This record gives sequence, structure tokens and C-alpha cells, in this order.
Amino acid sequence: MPTLMVSVSGIRGIVGDGLDPEVLVKYTSAYADFIGKGKIVVGRDARITGEMVKNIVIGTLMAKGFDVIDIGICPTPTVLYTVKTKGANGGIAISASHNPNEWNALKLLNGKGEFMTPQENIEMLNLLNNNEAVYPRWDEVGKLTVYDEGLPRHMEAVLKMKYIDKEVIKKRNFKVVVDCVNGAGVYCIPQLLREFGCEVIEMNCEKTGIFPRLPEPLPENLIETLKAVKEANADLGVVVDPDVDRLVLITNEGEPFGEENTITLAVQFVLSKVKGNAVVNLSTTRAVDDVASQLGCRVLRSPVGEANVVLKMKETDAVIGGEGSGGVIYPALHYGRDALAGIAITLQHLFEFGGTLAELKKSLPQYFIAKKKIQLGKTAPDEIIKLLVEKYKHEKVNTDDGLRIDFVDHWVHFRKSNTEPIIRIITEAKDEKLAEELSLKYFDEIKKLSD
Repeated sequence: MPTLMVSVSGIRGIVGDGLDPEVLVKYTSAYADFIGKGKIVVGRDARITGEMVKNIVIGTLMAKGFDVIDIGICPTPTVLYTVKTKGANGGIAISASHNPNEWNALKLLNGKGEFMTPQENIEMLNLLNNNEAVYPRWDEVGKLTVYDEGLPRHMEAVLKMKYIDKEVIKKRNFKVVVDCVNGAGVYCIPQLLREFGCEVIEMNCEKTGIFPRLPEPLPENLIETLKAVKEANADLGVVVDPDVDRLVLITNEGEPFGEENTITLAVQFVLSKVKGNAVVNLSTTRAVDDVASQLGCRVLRSPVGEANVVLKMKETDAVIGGEGSGGVIYPALHYGRDALAGIAITLQHLFEFGGTLAELKKSLPQYFIAKKKIQLGKTAPDEIIKLLVEKYKHEKVNTDDGLRIDFVDHWVHFRKSNTEPIIRIITEAKDEKLAEELSLKYFDEIKKLSD
């Protein structure tokens, strides 16, 4: 079966096996019908199929009568920022995030420079399924503008973020190992760090667009990078995924800082400067609640997915948000996960903390997450979740996205997959052994229910 995944954020697939030219035209055309008219910003990550996909997308949008602003190779958050600041009617970020080389994707944005909401996505898919594509006459096609200032303007805004003092950060002269996996980060992250006065040691920072390792920034994919931080006696390591929306940090000891700690650090920093709400998804660490509580602030939780986090942030006027995958959303800049904003916050926080990144990690609330997934038998995932809701109805439950149950000593989140008959089990506790034991307990519980 050809691979094509359709979700709230757009479409994703393997080029030559599902994500083919006719599919790109079909979805881009439906997206254009959803937006209606005006200007669309298009940017892409560095992967080698990006130029081909971009040309098809731009050609289709122009054929639909849209003026296109091409901002070239850049992070996905740069596309969001440019839609917002240029007053465009929409945007398409061409990137398959952390997927391997053979994948690519269209990430679809609304006129606010945000990922389309679930409702907007439904409206667009209805157009896809119900309408034959209609194109205007030859003299009504759109115009193309190449805009080279998108990424420089985004970086400039990051350097001028409130509570970030570039000059004091420069005084620390941080030594940083940076790994951009040869993706879009190559075009901005080393430069951004140098603007902050850092001594930068580059790894996987070639403009080839070919990932030298598995691009998802998980510890098991970063063995060489972890080693390089320790060998260089660096203050920290900075790793980004191919489209630079996720930030992964490495401590001065060459150990993973932990993606859950990245969002905890960001929430702690921003709430220490301005009192307000924070929003994270239901699978994110309880450490966020702890640091917010210490600062007299609230944490609200949304279903998993950037669009859902943003929706909740806007509803609650949150001043900071994100996800435990290293995704920091700082709404004063724009409503999207942004590793550039995360780097600025990290450097300022580390400067003000005064110690090492390893010491900063130890100062945060300590939790351990265990993750499992279980292949189901004949029972449907929704049926299993319903049985679990009934069983735990007297506990503190949240059913906005599967089922999350908060106990005094741990929490567990059960989520069904939208693409296969499995349930994901995420369990967090203060003790690593306890998290693993509880994870196995819930696994066995679901196994009995599904047999």
C-alpha cells in the first residue's frame, strides 16, 4: 500500500510511494479553495525532494490565482512567523519534520500563521472530497515573489525577544556543540548562537539536505553528538530536527537534558518574568505543573498536537506553552513550536541561573516517563478506552484525548493511534522503577481487556 498520512497538520508520505505529483496538486488545490484568495507564503526544509515539491506547490497555487511569497529553505517556524508578519492569507511549510530522507510533507497554515484547527482541517478535506478543481483564466494566474528576508527577520525578532538580553548572554561566552542533522537548522542555528556570543562547534551542519543519521533527535540517535559535547568540554549541546521546531539539549556532562525538561525550563523562565497561564498537552511531564505552582501560576492541558495546544493557549490567554517533545511555543513571537525561541530562552535562563546545564537539570523537579504501545486483539481501541474510563471513573480523569488519569504518585495517559489498532501507554512517576512497573501493569490490564 502506498504511504500517505493525512492529519490535522497536513499530508505526509514517501516521495514516489504515495506523495506523488498528482497528490500534491490535489491537496494544494483543495487548500487554495479553503483559503479563498490572496497571498500564500511557501518555505521548505533542506531535504533533497524539497525543490521538486516546492515547484509543484507554487505552480498549483499560482494556477489557482494566488500570489506566492517564496521564502526558500528555512525552519517551519519561520513560515509561521512570516505569514503573521507579512499579513498573508495562509502558508505551506514543506517538511516531513523528523521523518527519514525519503519522506516529505505539506504542513498547512491558516491566515493567522498557525496550523489549521481541527475544524478548519475538516472544512478543507470536505473541499478535497466534494469539488472538482477549478482554475482561473490565463490572465488571472498569480505572481511569484522571492523573499529572502523571511529567515533574517525571524532571527532578528528572536534576538529582540522580551526578557532576552543578548549583551549579557555574550558575557558568558558559552561553548556550544550544535547538530543540525544537515537540515534547515544549518541556515540559522550556528549563526544565531554566534549572535549570542557563543563559541560554536558544528556537527552535521552541511547544506546537503541528506541526513547522516536517523533525524529524530532521540538519545539513541545522538551517540556521537553526546560524546562530542563531553570531549569539547562544551557548556551545552544544541540539537534540532530537520525543520527546527523541536529543541533538544545536551548537558555539559554529555548527557541528554531531556525533552520534557526543555519545556519545563521554558515554562519556569517565562513564568518567573510574567505571571500567566501555561498550556502543555496531556502527555507532557508533571514537572511543568510543579514549576508553575511554585510561581503561583496555572497549567492547563490540551489534546496532543501542536494545533490543539495553540487552540488552548489562545482560549486561556497563555503566556507560554508547548509539548514534551522539545517544542516551545512563545506566543509573543508567534503561535508555533520554535527551536530558535527555545535556544534564546535556554541561554538567558542558564545565564541567570549561574551554574551549569547539568546543575540546572538537577534543580528541576525529577520525574521519569515510561512509554509502551500495545497491539490490540479483536476489541476496538475506543472500546478499551471506554472500559478504562468506567473502571477509573472515581479517579481524577481527563477524556479530551483518550484517557489521562492523575494519581498522587503518578499519572498515566492512554491514547489510541489514528493509523493502526494500537493504544499508547505513557506513565510518569518520581521513580524510574515505579514508572516502568506501572507501565507494565497497565499494559497487562489492556491485554486482558482486549483478549
